[in-house]
Amino acid sequence: MWRLNVVEAAKGRGVGRFAVEQVREEARRRGYEKITVLWDPAEDGPERFYLRVGFEKTGELFGETVGTLKV
Repeated sequence: MWRLNVVEAAKGRGVGRFAVEQVREEARRRGYEKITVLWDPAEDGPERFYLRVGFEKTGELFGETVGTLKV
């Protein structure tokens, strides 16, 4: 995943978690072992969300945080 954007009005309603779960299931079905995502490390960025759904910080790329989630 390069980036996941959820409109402000839908935040906190499970939309992002559902999207991540669906990508994870599809990756598993296709035989992948992990998925990665990039996020802006800014204080108001999505880091808390990604960590809550199971991503672990695994590096930096282009000045952004790389997160990895085992499928």
